[in-house]
Amino acid sequence: MKLVELVEAGDVAGVVRELGVLTPDQRAACAAELTTLFEVIARRENTEEERIALCAARLGCQVTPEAMAVWIRSHAYFTMDAWTVDLLNLYPVAWRAELAAHLGERATNAGAVFAVTEHLVRDTGCPLPASHEFVLAWLYDRADGWERRPRVLGGAPGADFLERLRADDFTPKLLPLAVARPGRLVFAWHTSERPLEALIGLAAQGVVDRGELIHNIFADMVGDPPHGKQAVVALEALALTPAEHAGVARERAAMVDHLLGRLLEDGTRMEIAPFMIFLGALAPTPAEKALVARDYLALLDRSLPVATYAQEVLTELDEAGLLEPELLTEACERVLLRPEKKLVRAQLGWLGRVARRDPARAGRAMVDAAMTFGHREMTLQEQALKLVAKHLKAADDSVLPELRAAAGQLSPGLSARAAELLGTAGPLGTVEPLGAANLFGTSEDTGTEQPHADVQPYADVLPAVPEPRPVPGPIATAAEVAQEVAAVVANDQDVVAFERALDGLVRHAHLDRTALAEALKPVMRREPKNTVDWVQSDLYDVARAVRGDEPRGRAVLMHRAVHINLTTPSRSCSLAGSMLASRLAEAMDVIESGTQPFLLAVPTLSTGALDAAVLVERISALDELGVTPAPVDLAQALLRVTPTPDQQVLNAAEKLASDAGQRLARWLREGGPAHQDSEPKGWPHCKPPKPASQGWWTPARPGVVMDPPLPQVAAALIGPYVGNSGLANPMAPFWVAQLPHHREELIARDYFEPRMSQRGWPRNLPFVVESGGPAGYSVHLALAFGLIWQTETDAVVDAVLVLAARKQLDTDLLGRQLEALLNHGWAYADKASGSLRTAAETGAYATVWSVLRVALPGLLGETPVRGAAAMLDLAVECASRCGAKGEIPEVTAVADRKGSSQTVKNARLLRDALR
Repeated sequence: MKLVELVEAGDVAGVVRELGVLTPDQRAACAAELTTLFEVIARRENTEEERIALCAARLGCQVTPEAMAVWIRSHAYFTMDAWTVDLLNLYPVAWRAELAAHLGERATNAGAVFAVTEHLVRDTGCPLPASHEFVLAWLYDRADGWERRPRVLGGAPGADFLERLRADDFTPKLLPLAVARPGRLVFAWHTSERPLEALIGLAAQGVVDRGELIHNIFADMVGDPPHGKQAVVALEALALTPAEHAGVARERAAMVDHLLGRLLEDGTRMEIAPFMIFLGALAPTPAEKALVARDYLALLDRSLPVATYAQEVLTELDEAGLLEPELLTEACERVLLRPEKKLVRAQLGWLGRVARRDPARAGRAMVDAAMTFGHREMTLQEQALKLVAKHLKAADDSVLPELRAAAGQLSPGLSARAAELLGTAGPLGTVEPLGAANLFGTSEDTGTEQPHADVQPYADVLPAVPEPRPVPGPIATAAEVAQEVAAVVANDQDVVAFERALDGLVRHAHLDRTALAEALKPVMRREPKNTVDWVQSDLYDVARAVRGDEPRGRAVLMHRAVHINLTTPSRSCSLAGSMLASRLAEAMDVIESGTQPFLLAVPTLSTGALDAAVLVERISALDELGVTPAPVDLAQALLRVTPTPDQQVLNAAEKLASDAGQRLARWLREGGPAHQDSEPKGWPHCKPPKPASQGWWTPARPGVVMDPPLPQVAAALIGPYVGNSGLANPMAPFWVAQLPHHREELIARDYFEPRMSQRGWPRNLPFVVESGGPAGYSVHLALAFGLIWQTETDAVVDAVLVLAARKQLDTDLLGRQLEALLNHGWAYADKASGSLRTAAETGAYATVWSVLRVALPGLLGETPVRGAAAMLDLAVECASRCGAKGEIPEVTAVADRKGSSQTVKNARLLRDALR
């Protein structure tokens, strides 16, 4: 084709001449070949002449104005030159005018788009486009002052922007459009500050009316609110005078309403920051803010940045005398019980300034401040009590009943101080101290204290001990197996669902593999996500094996890993993951061979435990069929079987003739592997407890050598520790279910290495404490870490409370571990106190106190650990509520120090509470 040859020769003029000879249909036919040529030229070294010739050829092959407009906008980065003029002149005037209209609708200043459009307008005399895109491109072009190439029409003479506008015949029509809808130019997503700077500059020189410009910008903001940052830039550039500011009061009020509504929707700090900046830039006057005071009140319930902003505005209104007293009370109701200390302190400071500024309002302000008496933080209660004490004399006696009622919510550590401050009316009109015993009220008839006979001693309220759920029987149909497999692939955290689905695949593949394969077909559509470690959703690969589908690459890796695991534990996956992979690979082999009709290791309880009588029955059934159970399946069943004293079950096991049966009989007779203590050598046991040595107390990791040996992957779970570097995924519930009677050994293994598995600790601790076996050093250390990390706090607290309810929580051990960790550099005492407070507030004050009384002495040395004040605060609450007594010398030593730090003040409160 001659056109292609001309392009390859770089003959731009020849390309234009050839296009003039071709008909529109012939040009259109060349488009595909030119696109292919473009791809070839782009991949090899080329000349500028080739690139221009190719651009001219492709442009000339657009046979309709719409198509050419689209092509120019998509390939805008070419320079309009004489060849472009010659090419455009190949088309009739009406065709070119239509092209100008299409380009003008969505003009940009990028590349040649505006230059081509302007040339066409001047060349054809067609109507000037009036779109805001064209106006914006025009302003950019005139600001830059680009010179046109020869024969290209357009541009305007002049040394600067203003001169060019004055000399431009487009100005009379386009400049009024720019001023009439400036928001479209100023606030467009793709624009910069230059159009606004241009309009402001023109206004300063009298070319544009500044008042009209400002009014129109604000009108556009109201009609189509811009992004906060764009608006702020515009408002700062405008630099409104006071008169101009007042002149757009109505528009500003509309914008304030819009922005307050957006803040009510709340969001992240980054999401709401532009709106708050925008509000600040609008600079509403106090009187304007007062009109929407209730909107600001509503913001006090939102996130901390929004609430802080609203609090500042309301404080400003109050100091200006523009806030009704009842609105201040409502603000206190919304703020004073919020958890953010900064916000509560600011509110109390506001109330203090109110009382100083206007003594007549002191009484109401103090009643408002007393709302803080119900706050969970004792430091804030104390601050509010101090504020009440400071301004009580200025308050009317009529507020005393309300203050006394509110004092009933104070922490017991502050009760005596409140009693001394507030007092209570005696029978003869005298004032008697309000004792801690009657903080919650007085006798209405006599004014004397209510009797407190038969007061029951304090007792913790602990949760009911959860009972493990029984595992349902085998799945009945192939369709149900498919449903269960799909559920495991979607959520691989359910141990019971996984075990039943794995057994279901083996059972129904043995019964009717064809029917099962057909039922599994829909399940294959959704593959599980890939993980580094082996997880329960890898059951998907067993289902693929049932169907005979080509195995995933992950399944190939699984078989390879299992082969390696026959001689040594995996060093690329967790021990639990390696055991799981071996079970899955073995299940595939069982399905392929068709020998074993069901699995032995399916648990009978949700914890993973397997009833001994059930396992005896299963092995007996295999013996009758002459089937030798798969070795990993048998090993997992043995690790799960619950030791039993039932002689009938033991006798039945002894009668089993197979090797598997005799192995089970011996296992039950010996009670399974002996439990192993993970307490590190040198861990202190002194009572009364002394501070644990500072340092990282890594759990001991002994192991039991099984005789006869278990398969290597099973032996690694409980045998001699061999180390592991493969903890790439978080701990999962199935890890616990593999060793349902040996949770201490499970936790002691690899799970204190600084790896990804630690992320799974907190959410899995409830499974650990509901499992079986001793809860020793490692289980308690996992709880200690969970408390100081304060991630998944509810799960950690639930685990602590369940272990306490099961009477398996060693509070002395947990306290010493917390003390050792916090002194070792885990500076999370404030987080630990937050987690422990959550536990205490469920009704476990005595349990938490038992932990704190052990941990505190080691945390209160010459330099108390960071966050010790929060620990002492919680200790005051717990000791007071459970009635604990007895001096702690380290607490007394801190309390006797000079100073007024929060640590010293809280130590004094605790010292007094323990007397």
